[in-house]
Amino acid sequence: MSRTAMIETRLREAFAPRELTVRDDSERHRGHAGFQEGGESHFHVVIRSEAFQGLSRIARHRAVHQALGAELVGAIHALSLDLGE
Repeated sequence: MSRTAMIETRLREAFAPRELTVRDDSERHRGHAGFQEGGESHFHVVIRSEAFQGLSRIARHRAVHQALGAELVGAIHALSLDLGE
């Protein structure tokens, strides 16, 4: 399973979002640190979920990292998050 698919699956299971977009931005970082041929090293995620209601920005980010798991987060060079209710 690709990293993109793993991110989508884990976030859907954890947060039942009404909106979820996972974009692989790796190609935009060609030549920069962390770039990997074949992509899947730099991601931008937009997620809207009621599960984030009442959580601070930091708590939301921590919840996403926990849902993704240390192994997957460690395999990704850059993860940009846009998290809302």
